[in-house]
Amino acid sequence: MIFHSSFEPVYLLLPIIGFAIGMFGTMLGGGGGFFFLPVLTLIVGAPPQVAVATSLAATLPIGFIGSFGHYRRGNIDLKTGGLFVSAGIVGAFIGAGITGILSAKQLKVSFGVYAVFIALNMAYATWKKKKNDTGNGVQQVDGKAFRVGKGMFYGLSAGLITGTFGTSGTAPVLAGLFALRLPLKLVIGTSLLVVLVNTIFAVGAHFLVGQIDLTLVLFLTAGSGIGAFTGTKLLAKANVDKSENNIRYVYAAIMVLIGVLMMISK
Repeated sequence: MIFHSSFEPVYLLLPIIGFAIGMFGTMLGGGGGFFFLPVLTLIVGAPPQVAVATSLAATLPIGFIGSFGHYRRGNIDLKTGGLFVSAGIVGAFIGAGITGILSAKQLKVSFGVYAVFIALNMAYATWKKKKNDTGNGVQQVDGKAFRVGKGMFYGLSAGLITGTFGTSGTAPVLAGLFALRLPLKLVIGTSLLVVLVNTIFAVGAHFLVGQIDLTLVLFLTAGSGIGAFTGTKLLAKANVDKSENNIRYVYAAIMVLIGVLMMISK
């Protein structure tokens, strides 16, 4: 169901927040959904079920603009992205159904646990990669079947997270693409494409079982679209490969912080 909530003064902060999320989302391959949900629940005070569906709708402009910008710059691996998407679509519809049966508190705690788990997994994978890169470990070469299995697992997980929490499933997508050892810019661009397709299908599913607040969507997207365009421009000029491991650690630390805040919030 789509509705408009009444205006609140705190809504004036949303375009600024949307700009920051859109910019960093396109630079980190996240689409922004992971941050929209905590903003809507912790700052705006929206009910979690409404925040999930609204977060998904607000993520769409970032996904479209970011994916198009990265595609033009050759930062998308379509074959790998298609593998993630094929499993993610199934997960998105299942996740949308799960949202409807969880209480507000259960949804917050579940999101917090998921965020911390994925962050720790990403930090461990980064440490392992750094160890291999410095010659202290043996670089493992995955077979084709193993790579397909990885892609399907992480893709399905991303779809479930997208549909359940409205976060675009960024963390599983990034974790999966990093696990397949793609270069960072390909990880970022491909992640945005997967996030976009998963979000489109999840929004469609939430039309049937969720509630989307268009007032919140409009305020958030007023800034997020501009931020997404800015992010792709900045990334094209940045030399991210040298700071890849640091970026992963920072992203993981932010995820842990948000996860803890969601778990302890009332």
